[in-house]
Amino acid sequence: MIIDTHHHYWSYDPVEFDWIDDEMAKIRQSYFPENLKETLGITEVEAVVTVQARQSLEETDWLLQLAAENDFMRGIVGWLPLVAENINELLEKYNKNDKLKAVRHVVQGESDPEFIIGKDFNRGISQLKNYGLVYDILILEHQLPNTIRFVDQHPNQQFVLDHIAKPRIKANELEPWAKNIRELAKRENVSCKISGMVTEADFNNWTEEQLKPYFEVVFEAFGPNRLMYGSDWPVCLVATEYANWLSLVKRQLVQFTENEQKMIFYKNAVEVYQL
Repeated sequence: MIIDTHHHYWSYDPVEFDWIDDEMAKIRQSYFPENLKETLGITEVEAVVTVQARQSLEETDWLLQLAAENDFMRGIVGWLPLVAENINELLEKYNKNDKLKAVRHVVQGESDPEFIIGKDFNRGISQLKNYGLVYDILILEHQLPNTIRFVDQHPNQQFVLDHIAKPRIKANELEPWAKNIRELAKRENVSCKISGMVTEADFNNWTEEQLKPYFEVVFEAFGPNRLMYGSDWPVCLVATEYANWLSLVKRQLVQFTENEQKMIFYKNAVEVYQL
């Protein structure tokens, strides 16, 4: 069994999804549960955790509705306005839906480098543990130092790092990403998704050998008990097919025991996201 802990759906709109630039034109279309289910048909992936792609309550409501209609959608990483003064009121409301497992904010898109350590944002984050909600961290590699400071403010909050913090794979740069990843991983309340790597490389010219050093760093830093598999479908399609990415991850995981591989492919996701 495999659980894919990171993928998206969207009804494509060029304004709302303006980040899908000309280089990513291949995915300028809509993606819904039926499309993913068809894709998963040739794999051992039986369940998924769906992640927000827009920062709106409308998006969170839509994903929760899709989860109610599709059994293979085991959990949602939604968006809530964590900086809002009425965040507790919203958490009370959304806590009634047991498919909401986590929340995420697109910190990588914030122009303020201090956003993640800001007072209002952290006030909202501090409430999540009271509702059993995970926080998914979406950042770029240069934001890791402030992210470490952020995590240190919340020792009892469960965090999941998306896309191994988006290292500069295209430029073949390991540092300072590797040093900062190892430091972040010292915090036992942080897990990490093996996802989003091919799209940080050259879409058309990346190689498995090029990705290997980045795999090795997160394997060493987090170990099999704090890693999870994610596809980042349909974003990954600009660089590789779903089945190709899954096969590549399997090859990289052969160094682990059978039980450790099960931890990475589904056991850790069940535990962390309470699926």
